[in-house]
Amino acid sequence: MSDTTVRVRFAPSPTGYLHVGGARTALYNYLFAKRHGGKFILRIEDTDEARSTEESMRMQIADLKWLGLTWDEGPDPETLIEVGPYGPYRQSQRQSIYKEHADRLLATGQAYYCFMTDAEIEVQRQQSMKDGRPPQVNSPYRDWPIEKAQERLATGEKAAIRYKVVEKKDYVLQDLVRGDVTFPSDMVGDFVMLRSSGMPVYNFCCAIDDALMKITHVFRAEEHLSNTLRQMMLYEAFNYELPKFGHLSIILGSDRQKLSKRHGATSCHEYNLNGYLPEALNNFIALLGWSSPNAQEIISMDEMIAQFSPDRLNASPAVFDETKLAWVNATHLRALPDEELWRRIEPYLKEAGFKMPTDPAWRSRALDTFKTSMNNLKDSVELFRYVSEDAMPIGDDAKEILGWPTTKTVVEAWKKGVEASGTEFMTEEQFLKLQDSIKDSAGVKGKNLFQPIRVAIIGKPQGTELKMLVPLLHKHTLIARADEVLRKLL
Repeated sequence: MSDTTVRVRFAPSPTGYLHVGGARTALYNYLFAKRHGGKFILRIEDTDEARSTEESMRMQIADLKWLGLTWDEGPDPETLIEVGPYGPYRQSQRQSIYKEHADRLLATGQAYYCFMTDAEIEVQRQQSMKDGRPPQVNSPYRDWPIEKAQERLATGEKAAIRYKVVEKKDYVLQDLVRGDVTFPSDMVGDFVMLRSSGMPVYNFCCAIDDALMKITHVFRAEEHLSNTLRQMMLYEAFNYELPKFGHLSIILGSDRQKLSKRHGATSCHEYNLNGYLPEALNNFIALLGWSSPNAQEIISMDEMIAQFSPDRLNASPAVFDETKLAWVNATHLRALPDEELWRRIEPYLKEAGFKMPTDPAWRSRALDTFKTSMNNLKDSVELFRYVSEDAMPIGDDAKEILGWPTTKTVVEAWKKGVEASGTEFMTEEQFLKLQDSIKDSAGVKGKNLFQPIRVAIIGKPQGTELKMLVPLLHKHTLIARADEVLRKLL
């Protein structure tokens, strides 16, 4: 197969935010397409009328865009206008295509109309399970002539369309992750293709869409392995070429149970809000079932594209380790150039209402000071809180310090020393020297020295080391904050 023929797809159901498991599926398909110079297609599987929403589709598209997983065909990420030669790319808009395919199988006797009610089907299922048999449906309408069924339909009655499983044989899937997987055909009974509402079921529309969209490879979650037999039957019935399948490993939480909301954040949107970098999340989820041939733990998108191949996909369950994700994120974050890191943390600082100096040199010094303490972008809020140009409220925990008899003397000496400093920003050395001089002139030491100065700077007796903060605070800001404390002492 030529590299240029590779076509893969990510086909989410728009029923909520993009889960990290779905993001991994999208990423692997994206990497494979880019590695082979192929096409990455986004298809929206929105035939679940009760759960699919336009809002969810927009949220998932936004998550994919944030991750940088751009697609070649499908809804435009901004306008939702479809792009590509094989649309529509939303299954809810392809019903006429599914109906035409169902009619083809009806005409050849490979499918039939089934008028069974849900209650009748449930009775059969319960009896089958009671007898120790697979809960397959035995429809009394299986061998009805199509003309007889159409007469009943003409009265206004609704019917599902079922595929007729007739030949008993083994289907062998050459799975790109799991090797050969054998499915006996009697694993399934006659299955529904179109519901009585006219909406297609997953397996039917998935097989048709993959064939018509010329999908060559399908990387998808392990849970879809059980769907493959029905899809292989449909490919065979329509004489379509079967794509190559790769069923990915399941993702477990730290308790070795399937990853779910009970494990904490599981959607890409939540990680975005919590200050994780998209390149870090891509890096982390790529390693949940795949390994770099160079044994890299920190890896860029370009490196992943260059190294990705299905033979390094592992079928064993992968454990989602939040601690490792935090480390991967911190490593990517600290590697960002200062200008880029500031661009990413600035929205968090603005949202917090902080007024920050605009001087690039100050920003660089501030980032040098705080970068090693940041594990995610959101951490910047607490780290930068005290170096904003805003007034600093005096906390309740400072009341005791304000009541000490030497506090006023210490704060007055601190203010006087700042005013006398010859530069707009004090150096760490200048700060330590001034602190020592106050110790001598006020005759205080220990907490009676340090805590009043700290309250005069950040409004509370505990926090970040002052030798880190003071060089980032303009002398006017330091003086204004000291004045506020002195007013409290009057």
